[in-house]
Amino acid sequence: MNKYIIVLISTIMPWLVFSQENVDGVILEAGNSNATGLPGANVYWQDSQTGVVTDIDGRFSIPFKKEYNRLIVSCVGFESDTLTINKPKTINHSLKASNELDEVVVQQERDAIQKAYFSPQNVVTVNSAELLKAACCNLAESFETNPAIDVNFSDALTGTKQIQMLGLTSPYLLITQENIPMVRGASQAYGLTFTPGTWVESIQITKGAGSVVNGYESISGQINTELVKPLTDDAIFVNGYGNENGRYELNTHFNKQLTDKWSTGLYIHGNKRTQKEDDNQDGFLDAPIADQINVMNRWQYQDTERGWVSFFNVRFLNDEKQVGQTNFNPDTDRVDGNRGTLNEAEVWGSEIDTRRFDTSLKLGYVFPELPFQSFGFQTAYSLHKQDSYFGLRTYDINHESIYTNLLFNSIIGDTRNKFKTGFTFAYDGYDEMANTTDYSREDKSVGAFFEYSYENLEKVSLTAGLRADSHNRLGTFVTPRFHIRYTPWEKGSLRGSFGRGKRAANIFAENQQLFASSREIKILNSDGDVYGLEPEDAWNYGVSFLQGFNLLNRKGNIVFDYYITDFKNQVVVDWENPQEVSFYNLEGDSKGSSLQIEVNYELLPRLDLRTAYKFYDVSTDYKSGTLQKPLQAQHRFFANFGYETKAKENGSQWKFDYTLHSLGEKRLPDTSSNPQVYQLGAYSSPYNHMNAQITKVFSNTFEIYAGGENLSDVQQANPVLGSDDPFGPNFDTTIVYAPIMGRMFYAGFRFKI
Repeated sequence: MNKYIIVLISTIMPWLVFSQENVDGVILEAGNSNATGLPGANVYWQDSQTGVVTDIDGRFSIPFKKEYNRLIVSCVGFESDTLTINKPKTINHSLKASNELDEVVVQQERDAIQKAYFSPQNVVTVNSAELLKAACCNLAESFETNPAIDVNFSDALTGTKQIQMLGLTSPYLLITQENIPMVRGASQAYGLTFTPGTWVESIQITKGAGSVVNGYESISGQINTELVKPLTDDAIFVNGYGNENGRYELNTHFNKQLTDKWSTGLYIHGNKRTQKEDDNQDGFLDAPIADQINVMNRWQYQDTERGWVSFFNVRFLNDEKQVGQTNFNPDTDRVDGNRGTLNEAEVWGSEIDTRRFDTSLKLGYVFPELPFQSFGFQTAYSLHKQDSYFGLRTYDINHESIYTNLLFNSIIGDTRNKFKTGFTFAYDGYDEMANTTDYSREDKSVGAFFEYSYENLEKVSLTAGLRADSHNRLGTFVTPRFHIRYTPWEKGSLRGSFGRGKRAANIFAENQQLFASSREIKILNSDGDVYGLEPEDAWNYGVSFLQGFNLLNRKGNIVFDYYITDFKNQVVVDWENPQEVSFYNLEGDSKGSSLQIEVNYELLPRLDLRTAYKFYDVSTDYKSGTLQKPLQAQHRFFANFGYETKAKENGSQWKFDYTLHSLGEKRLPDTSSNPQVYQLGAYSSPYNHMNAQITKVFSNTFEIYAGGENLSDVQQANPVLGSDDPFGPNFDTTIVYAPIMGRMFYAGFRFKI
């Protein structure tokens, strides 16, 4: 631990001798005396690349530049202003809400996906405009038009989409909701489907090592979701969706500003699928029969004058899924201890019932006389209950979680040198049963962190963080994280990062698809504290270069990313033997390399192209030898075209979007010991996957959309191995390398006032 502290101090100290004069202040919403601070407003010097974005309270600090004296302030939905600034000073400036025509123009100019030029961390922000380019029914389906995230199906039954980043699956990501850990533990398999797309205001995707403020579990990156705010969301919003395969969804938002400080919102989501689909005629449902109700009440308190802001959420969810053979009836065909035996079993089926309650509180205070100094308090509680069975196997898990984070922000000397420090407490209680074996446990941890940031928007910015945690199962350990950004020339941003992540693998919750097979489940280690296994421990290293450019008076950018994840210990999920799946600790090497080259360019006015190539080299030392990660395409190509007609005065316009995913061959798990009829090849065939959507905006209050998914009609021929004998030794639903369902069309509407 001492060597990390020495490295951190030696990194920080050279920057503490600098001082710089700044223009500080608050950007407000014009109105009454209790004007609301505007988060996300852009403040920048005209004809320069020196700029900042206001924080959640509308506060900002930007270095004063003698060569510039025109400061531009802009925000979506407000009239932009240009201020004349001749010396460092503190300003409070109010922006007036724009009329409908001006507001539409501003929204057109705002990028749906924003890349950070000045942040030391490699962050991509996905705004609500990007989320509307697809049906985006839930968070798992929000990444189809973004090359930073890969989306795959986890199995042949549930239709659940699993996300990957840097070639690693979602358990190695820290997935947070407004910086509170959300999709983890028992919710890992299906948790992304529990956040409706219409609830999402924006998504921040951070590649590589994350911030020590958010915990020690992040290994390949972080995905943070910001929810819509009662104060700024539409008073009434209704979204309806339906597709030809019998999936129907309805979202309603009701928001009300109660006083000048209090606002509240009620958000109701429901989805249902009763239609049975079996396009490949294998006797199994291609998508589950499903029913979900999801209700959230959200409260917002904001007193800019006194420096207080707070959010309180409470949510209840009930989600029911039925999968399996098309003629399965759970009332008569379920095989368990009370009904039937293996010899009597004829129809294979599964039910996955989840009930979840969660609540969270965020409280922030900014010192009115010291806008650079603040403290924050976050706390959350959740109770997640899943009762499920997969044919003859049962899996039940209750997960109770408590999370608390207290942090303080201030400066050292001047606003270029900032720091965050605080404490974290976390509790996770797992009541877990796999068949008749009890795997219940309690995890407790307490930690402290310190993060220093140096911000020089002209040339160099860095973030160096260190946290120490004591965990009853992972032990006492230190997590360092470091990010640096250098601007070698105009519109260029070169970044480097490294950091450590550590986590306890919840092997059953994260790999539930393995229950839907005849594989024997084995845990080969017994000396560790989590399922007899040791915790996972990895380092991530990365470099990234972002270059903006103008070609033919139209803007664009090109991005090069290269990241390496090196596991010092890993829980290996080995399913190279088709009759079993083994969990054991790594003996040897496990590394993942990710290369991405991305180009974004405005081809014509209002016609945007986003394209990317990705190469993955993810290999692990299994007991049978070194192998590439199964079901991982080493070569992937992505392209997205988006076009919008010019908006009329009432907001009327057309929007068109097309996305192509081209995936190379994937290594398949070894099935050579199966009878020949149940054997698969060593590699899958490459394929192209295409989606498209058309939106007609009739006015600022109403629009309809229609689209299609998997337009190339690619389908895996045999997603359910051994479907003719589901209770036999060769039954397996886990080897999914291509879409299960064929071409699908959908339509919907959005109404808001």
